[in-house]
Amino acid sequence: MKRKFNTSGPNIIDDHYTIQRQNIISKGLELVSEKRYFTIWAPRQTGKSTYFRQLAEELEKQNYKVAHINFENFRTEKIQTFVSSFKRNVNEFWNTNYDFETIPEFFELIQTLKQGKCVLIIDEVEGINQEYFGTFLHSIRNAYHSREKHCLKSVILVGVSNIVGVVSDNASPFNITDNLRVPYFTDKEVFELLHQHETETEQLFEDKVKKKISQITANQPGLVNGFAKMLVENNPDKKILSYNDYLIVEDWYLTEAIDKNFSNILNKAREERNFVERLLFTNDEIPFEIDRESIKLLHTNGLIKKDKNGFVTFWVPFYKKRLYTAFYPYTNGEKKLISRTIFAEEYFTEKGDLKIQKLINTYKDYVKRRGFKPFMQKDEHGNYKSLKESALIYSFETYITATMSELEGKIYREADTGLGKSDMIINIANSEFLIETKVYHSPKKYSKGKEQLAYYCNSLGLNKGIYIVFSPENIKYPKTVKEQTEIINEVEITSYLIKYDETKW
Repeated sequence: MKRKFNTSGPNIIDDHYTIQRQNIISKGLELVSEKRYFTIWAPRQTGKSTYFRQLAEELEKQNYKVAHINFENFRTEKIQTFVSSFKRNVNEFWNTNYDFETIPEFFELIQTLKQGKCVLIIDEVEGINQEYFGTFLHSIRNAYHSREKHCLKSVILVGVSNIVGVVSDNASPFNITDNLRVPYFTDKEVFELLHQHETETEQLFEDKVKKKISQITANQPGLVNGFAKMLVENNPDKKILSYNDYLIVEDWYLTEAIDKNFSNILNKAREERNFVERLLFTNDEIPFEIDRESIKLLHTNGLIKKDKNGFVTFWVPFYKKRLYTAFYPYTNGEKKLISRTIFAEEYFTEKGDLKIQKLINTYKDYVKRRGFKPFMQKDEHGNYKSLKESALIYSFETYITATMSELEGKIYREADTGLGKSDMIINIANSEFLIETKVYHSPKKYSKGKEQLAYYCNSLGLNKGIYIVFSPENIKYPKTVKEQTEIINEVEITSYLIKYDETKW
């Protein structure tokens, strides 16, 4: 039986393409050999369960007995159920016959066992009922202090929250200070995983497809496997999986896939909607400070991370794209109104090229007629709950989507992780160009945005970029902020200013 890409549960190496993560396995082995009790936290879909299986196999080669127990669904379970499950798992993994009725009784039993080397891995530790969570942690702490004298040489607590904080809150002072990080794949590991499929099936991925999978998933193991699996299942008989094949899968993931991990992220994002919209629609540079509750919540759930300059940035472009769509006020009926005014023949030259100036001018006319309020969502009390900046971006998004539909063009959203901007690739009349929309904040950021657009165009092999900047009417602009066409780093960049009146909001 040939191996497959795995999207649920831990990998079975004989059944699934698998990356042996030797670097972090070595770190885990080192901590266990030093008799450390340590914690691991990482967002879901990082391959933690697969990692623990690999770590357990290596430990067993060194004559450790390893019990790997998952307590994800014990948040409301009674203590008797917890102890019963704990006892059954320990005895099965360690091949023992220990009998105990309480948590402290088990750890007291451990104190009497002088021979052997045992390791206990508790996965989804946050799932343990809070009524006895503290008792469990205190018992582990007591075992830690005397670990030289008994068989339980290491305990590993695993979760999707920062377990160090959870532990400190529930069992202070809890002397587990080591934390092992399980990172996403590297680019090299993603290519290696895809190459396993190529080697075993002779079905190849185009290099551009590999790069796009790596880019849109930020190398998150679960999503990497998901994109690859869909590509293979959609095209079982194709020798080479092309960029067009990839775009079909990306569209499915963005518009149809019911992804439980994104559903969780969406729920968390709705709790912090204004904060997330600041990230989506403004250029605000927000310092990454983990003690801010909104940052902690969104980071531990895998939505945001710290960038190289110490600011908040989106982590996985796929999640950013889905959030952009999820917050979109799709029920306002504007697209239908716009489509009625589009006469396709007016938008092309005699040579068949798109009249971009015509497109922008008609959008400006539309803005004068309709404004931006149709793109601001209201709550159940009739109060606006969206940021103003979101309405600006969604307005252009709706207009360009309606227009491209009438002109038989295509739009692809680019998988950039940056903040405060929307990138889309327009494919029409046998040509492609990148459009970037931004809200004006300062002359420096305006100029920097053009340079970034040229950089993105170069990275995508495009020679033309359109820079749409929403600009408040009630401020004075320097001469450098104007509509013009320039050549920046060998890319033709055309800037357009969409004026709006801030006082009317």
